[in-house]
Amino acid sequence: METINIFRTDEAQADVSLGSTQTVLFAYDYAPGEGSRYHYEYEEEWLLVAAGAVVLRTPEGEQTLEPGDLVRFPAGPTGAHQVTNRSDSPARTLMFSHQRSPGVVVYPDSDTIGVFVAGEENDTVYRRGTAVPWSFGMEG
Repeated sequence: METINIFRTDEAQADVSLGSTQTVLFAYDYAPGEGSRYHYEYEEEWLLVAAGAVVLRTPEGEQTLEPGDLVRFPAGPTGAHQVTNRSDSPARTLMFSHQRSPGVVVYPDSDTIGVFVAGEENDTVYRRGTAVPWSFGMEG
């Protein structure tokens, strides 16, 4: 059986889901001052702080998380979140979610939507203002 030690992997972003077709698990390292974009998905996500301290931004405000803190983000806008390392030391988090393709991610701060499929060459991000009706191209 394949194993990985989340404390010894040296990649800043590592897929550590061990080939699962159901669950995705990423380890994210945040250097001081680094963070993720504020976003939400249409899948439930879980965040576990493995090392260091991070500031979590949600629709309810900000809070500091420390090693061992676990947070669940519901699917949709109520689960919006951003992780930022405002400390002077590195931080590592683990993000768990259901593996689904395509993945749809909404970035409220930039009013954009990302659609992510198997392979970066097909990943796209759209401005909401450029959307067309679902029936676009079906006229006449």
